[in-house]
Amino acid sequence: MVRVPLTEAERERGERLGAALRAARGSRSMAEVALEAGVSVETLRKIETGRIPTPAFFTVVALADAVGLPLDTLRDAITGVPTG
Repeated sequence: MVRVPLTEAERERGERLGAALRAARGSRSMAEVALEAGVSVETLRKIETGRIPTPAFFTVVALADAVGLPLDTLRDAITGVPTG
């Protein structure tokens, strides 16, 4: 399977996702959050740094739950468009 290269907008969205999750993690360690979310520390690291710009939906949900970040708030941070 050949993966289509990501657009610049998709890469930027991945970077905003990573920044939002990193900010919500605060002073908690990557290991603590990764364990709670059920993902590897390396996966969390790659998402936070934008190296996985399009993680699986359920991974994003698990991470958002682990850091107490509502999905609406996360969506607003990623898109820059507030809901409601």
